Amino acid sequence: MKLAKFLVAVVSLSFLLSLSSFAQETEMTVEEWEAEMTRLTGKKQALMSEIETLKKDMENLNTVKAGLQDPEECIDQLYALVGATRSDVDNFRNAVNELDGKIKRKEGPKADRQADLDALKMNKISALPEFFDKVHTQLQNQLDSWVEEPTTIEYTVVRGDHLWGIAKKSEHYGNGFAWPVIYKANRDKIKDPDLIYPQQVFTIPKLTEEEKEKYEKLRSNYKPAPVQ
Repeated sequence: MKLAKFLVAVVSLSFLLSLSSFAQETEMTVEEWEAEMTRLTGKKQALMSEIETLKKDMENLNTVKAGLQDPEECIDQLYALVGATRSDVDNFRNAVNELDGKIKRKEGPKADRQADLDALKMNKISALPEFFDKVHTQLQNQLDSWVEEPTTIEYTVVRGDHLWGIAKKSEHYGNGFAWPVIYKANRDKIKDPDLIYPQQVFTIPKLTEEEKEKYEKLRSNYKPAPVQ
C-alpha cells in the first residue's frame, strides 16, 4: 500500500510540474491551454490505471507468497518420499563422490567398482533429482569406458632366455630383481629357476605396489662386486 500511495504522489507531482513547465515556456491561448490540460489529464488517467494494475499484481504476488511452503520443509518431504533423512542423504552423497573418485582414478578391480555402483543404484535415494543422472547414467558410462588392463600376460620362452632377463624386459617389470614373482607364478612348469626351456609358456603377473617397492629397493641398493 505504501508503494501505491507513493506512485500516486509521483504521478500527481509529475502532472503539475509538466503543466507548470509548459505554461512558463510558452504563451498559450485559452484553446491551447484547454487542449494541453486535456492531454495531460488523459496521461494522468493512464498512469493511474497502470498503478491500479500494479496494485492488483502486488496483491496477487502476496497471495502466492503466503501460500508458498517453507523450502526446508519441501526438502524434508522430498527425502521422506524415499524413506531417507538428511543424514542418510549426506552419507549417500559422500558414497557417490567417493566412488566417482575411485572410477576416475581407475582403482580396480573394475568388477568391484561395478558392484559398488550397483549397490548405489539399488538405494532409493538414487531416485532423487540430485543423484539420478549421476548414479544411473554418468558413473555407468565412466565404468563402461574403463578398459581394464589384464592382471596377467603370457610369455613364450625363446632360446637364451632366463628368468632375470624375462623380468627385466620393459614390457614386463623392467627390473630383473623381480624374477621370483615369475618363478612363483609358474612353479608347476619350473623345477629349477636356473633351467627354463624354449617354447615354455609362462604367466607374467602384474606386480603389486608392495612388490614394486620391494624390488625397486633391491635394485637401487645393489652394488656389483668389484672386478678382480
